[in-house]
Amino acid sequence: MLRGTCNRTRGALEGSILVAPSLEAGLYEAIVAARAVVCGSGGLTGHMQSICRGRGIPVLRVDQADLADLVGEVTLHLESQSIVIGSDAVDGAPGTGEGPTLLDDLGSACAVIADLQDIHTINSCGPNAKRVDSFFIREEFLCLAAGLRPLDSLEGGPAAVAAYGRAVAGRLCTFVEALLPGQRLVLRLLDLRSDHAAGVTRLASVAVEPNPELGLHGARWLLGSAAYRDALHAVLRCLRERLGDDARRVHLSVPFLNDAEEFAQLREHLELPADVPVSAFIETPAAVHATAAICAAGASELFVGTKDLVQFYLAADRSNHLVAESYQTRHPAVLDGVRRVVESARAAGTPVRVFGLGADLAHYLERLPTPDGYMMCTAELQQVILQPQP
Repeated sequence: MLRGTCNRTRGALEGSILVAPSLEAGLYEAIVAARAVVCGSGGLTGHMQSICRGRGIPVLRVDQADLADLVGEVTLHLESQSIVIGSDAVDGAPGTGEGPTLLDDLGSACAVIADLQDIHTINSCGPNAKRVDSFFIREEFLCLAAGLRPLDSLEGGPAAVAAYGRAVAGRLCTFVEALLPGQRLVLRLLDLRSDHAAGVTRLASVAVEPNPELGLHGARWLLGSAAYRDALHAVLRCLRERLGDDARRVHLSVPFLNDAEEFAQLREHLELPADVPVSAFIETPAAVHATAAICAAGASELFVGTKDLVQFYLAADRSNHLVAESYQTRHPAVLDGVRRVVESARAAGTPVRVFGLGADLAHYLERLPTPDGYMMCTAELQQVILQPQP
């Protein structure tokens, strides 16, 4: 159980219990400062919930009508998913609920991180930290941590675009300096859905979409933005100037991709040099069936985004608690899709990694062909690294 003071201000209050109707991008600073979060909506694997998972921040969902009652000191009983107002219960740390898992079974592990602190957390885990050869970061998380407003910057003219590129590169340089020898950083290119963009945008226009999850974001948005192309060039230029050869430790990955044609178009649109490797995220059923072609189109690596893949295979919004029972990470259709990707990538000689929740890891290890490695959120991967090895 955890006890703390409710924070309803939307601002950062270190060690508090954040109380909010829903988790959205505008709450980033409040989320990472919180000891736990209580919200009225959202699913286990929503984008902002993923930050919480990565940092080991518990998230409890209650009915919207009950949020108003949460004031002052509260105690969260994590196992029973219940809340007591004003209790004097003793604080405790939530258990992982995970049985033993051999680190060797993960292959070369990839840590999904939200900020620089997560790199330090993993690399301070002792000798097994060297098994983590890569850290994966979403560009929008870099922006949130740096106080950047991406759409405002990208629509602010050449000077604003260049400043955005320098700011992102500056954060990446700091991350690279924290890496151990042999580790790298994978940057997932900007993938800001319209509903999230609206929460962190002041000047630029943001489209109102009936279903942002299936709307103009990921590769679709990147293909239409010349300003982002210029910003990415500024990022790569600054990395080369500041890091020299170490700039090669920063790899790029394309989000929300459907097929090989889209991958090829995006690489051409971004005008990336031939020596800059670009990997692809496989997180839609269309991309699953196009895996072999995406590899043939030059993808340097594949990342299987199972969180999105589940919702698209099962038509169950990952952020909607009302369909949580339909969101099944072990559904046979999902496992079949992941299996297809791994087998196709292996046949093409393209490295492939699979994202796994801690609760699903043993299930995936037993039932899926072995990929080159697994991706896990920082807090869950830390538990695997720290487990005694036989």
